[in-house]
Amino acid sequence: MLEAEADLEVVGEAQTGRQAVELTRKLRPAVVVMDIAMPLLNGLEATRQIRKAFPDTKVIILSAHSDDAYVDQAIGIGAVGFLLKQTSSQNLSVAIREVQKGNTFFSASISKRLHDQKASAKGGALRKKVARLSSRELEVLQLIAEGKANKETATELGISIKTVEKHRQNLMAKLNIHEISGLTRYAIGAGIIESSVQLTIR
Repeated sequence: MLEAEADLEVVGEAQTGRQAVELTRKLRPAVVVMDIAMPLLNGLEATRQIRKAFPDTKVIILSAHSDDAYVDQAIGIGAVGFLLKQTSSQNLSVAIREVQKGNTFFSASISKRLHDQKASAKGGALRKKVARLSSRELEVLQLIAEGKANKETATELGISIKTVEKHRQNLMAKLNIHEISGLTRYAIGAGIIESSVQLTIR
């Protein structure tokens, strides 16, 4: 769809959020179009890492979901656009050009909601709670929510099982949640993982 546009070039495609971060490091694209439902590292955390490491790279979220939790978090971590997947190819192309010029671009329904509504107290509290978690804790939380065991999480992140256990304890303490199923529900509610990505609860 994008390759048909004469002024746009697709320089890379990623299957996971972690790969998206690495490809951004290698290719330094002007704009990244990011899905939220990315395995191993969700699109929101990948966006946060990209924006922190490469502030000149603009990120547009392209998602099937427009829930407040996803939109609020995307904006909070520096995404400059949020489009629904059913958007037209013309809108996506326009969005890429606009954010490259330094503007923001949102699907019409999201733009209207952002304009009409102030952040609710619940939304504000949720963003504050998510913000208290470190990048590594967010990565561990996603892998827990995806049903990964401690050993699998340790292998994926290149850390020891004891370190994974420590992060899990810290997550439970910070969020006042003391069971894995509760962490999974929190991850879904906070937009860290989409329910469709969830595999198992251990």
